[in-house]
Amino acid sequence: MSRKLFGTDGVRGRANSWPMTAELALKLGAAAGRYFRRDDSSAHRVVIGKDTRLSGYMLENALTAGLTSTGMNVLLLGPVPTPAVGYLTRSMRADVGVMISASHNPHQDNGIKFFGPDGFKLSDAAEAEIEAMVAGEILPARPENIGRAKRIEDGRGRYQEFVKTSFPHGLRLDGLKVVIDCANGAAYRAAPEVLWELGAEVIPVGVTPNGTNINDRCGSTHPETAAEAVVAHGAHVGISLDGDADRVMILDESGRVADGDQIMALLAARWAEEGRLSGGALVATVMSNLGLERFLQGRGLRLERTAVGDRYVVERMREGGFNLGGEQSGHIVMTDYATTGDGLIAALQFLAEMVRTGTPASELTRSFETVPQLLKNVRFPDGVRPLEVAAVQRAIEESEARIAGRGRILIRKSGTEPLIRVMAECEDEGLLAQVVDEIVGAVQAAV
Repeated sequence: MSRKLFGTDGVRGRANSWPMTAELALKLGAAAGRYFRRDDSSAHRVVIGKDTRLSGYMLENALTAGLTSTGMNVLLLGPVPTPAVGYLTRSMRADVGVMISASHNPHQDNGIKFFGPDGFKLSDAAEAEIEAMVAGEILPARPENIGRAKRIEDGRGRYQEFVKTSFPHGLRLDGLKVVIDCANGAAYRAAPEVLWELGAEVIPVGVTPNGTNINDRCGSTHPETAAEAVVAHGAHVGISLDGDADRVMILDESGRVADGDQIMALLAARWAEEGRLSGGALVATVMSNLGLERFLQGRGLRLERTAVGDRYVVERMREGGFNLGGEQSGHIVMTDYATTGDGLIAALQFLAEMVRTGTPASELTRSFETVPQLLKNVRFPDGVRPLEVAAVQRAIEESEARIAGRGRILIRKSGTEPLIRVMAECEDEGLLAQVVDEIVGAVQAAV
């Protein structure tokens, strides 16, 4: 079944433009309510969280109207990280969880993603069914079965207490100076409080959201802000989250940035030593660096690759019984603790290694030498399909032939923005630049 609404991470777009309109959110809420409400009992409930975008108020109210119209009781969490919604959906025995966020995108964008009663994101098949229901007639509840809505004041606190249980028993962060950049997003209160309660000296950055400054020159997409704070304050380490706190970048004491690949390498090696890396494998996407794959192979471990998107990483983890996975972009999924990427829990695992080993962040973030990688994005207008143009396909084929045996090329359409992403890896950096530029030039000519 083809899908027009759902992408790789829910429904996403520019606020107040299709599909991120109040009207569509209402229909989507009603469709999700009808999909998950299998009978007429009054026990059905949904939790809704959001990040700090101004448009979150509009979408929250519209979703609430749609959900209650089909008999769902709505529990409003307010601003909480995406992984908090996954956790609270399950712990509060909700039928469905909803997160209103466009993650790392600018404030003008927003998105809606759903979690099932098990706390995991919905499958493609479930999203397709909900999308089909949006296009049809949705049966409302009888007047006496219309749902209720109420604010839940302790949702963030419940999540924070849960997060602290992921930190190894007996360890503390006393004496550790930590910069935490919350991107003016969903974790602006939760992350600094958790770190402080575990003993760290906390230097908070990006903790004054105003509805329009989320991800604005801060957070994991702009780690230079946290890097400046690390150097200025003489911090031991920096943590940079994105707008909904499901991804993280780690910065060492000099402000150098480590991406998700380096964090996963550290955790995979450590967990393998402890005998707790299920299946002897790490699950990551096609974007992860070849250096990570070689690092794992050198330790007798495997790298299982998936399509881009943390949901596909999680699906493979569940299929294969693996417990560690993630993305180069900083989604780190640890199913021993969480049902989706959790930037704060991943950061705590890294900090635990610093404390346990007494090793500076600069050493822990250099598990392997990366193979030179180059990524360029080309924006395209609506209605254009650059990857179907013959000249683009020829450029890709020719570049693949040139780099064969020495590296790899990956070209894909973004699932969250109108972008063609052109990525290549090769130890010959001159050749790397040539093949990427040739493909980018062909795509630009096609749009």
